[in-house]
Amino acid sequence: MAGYKIKTKSSAKKRFSFTGSGKIKRKQAKLRHILTKKSPSMKRNLRHASLIAPNDVAAVRRMLPNG
Repeated sequence: MAGYKIKTKSSAKKRFSFTGSGKIKRKQAKLRHILTKKSPSMKRNLRHASLIAPNDVAAVRRMLPNG
């Protein structure tokens, strides 16, 4: 008999995605509110996705077992 299936965390699948080489992308923070005091260049640079920190990779991979 087969083992149990591992469910994906719904919150994680909305927040993270994988690159072609297997790294994990995330959206940058600080672009939701209080935008008037932030410079246009800061807001422009925050639009681009970023990779998660190396010490968070194991935790995110546990949340996304089928990724």
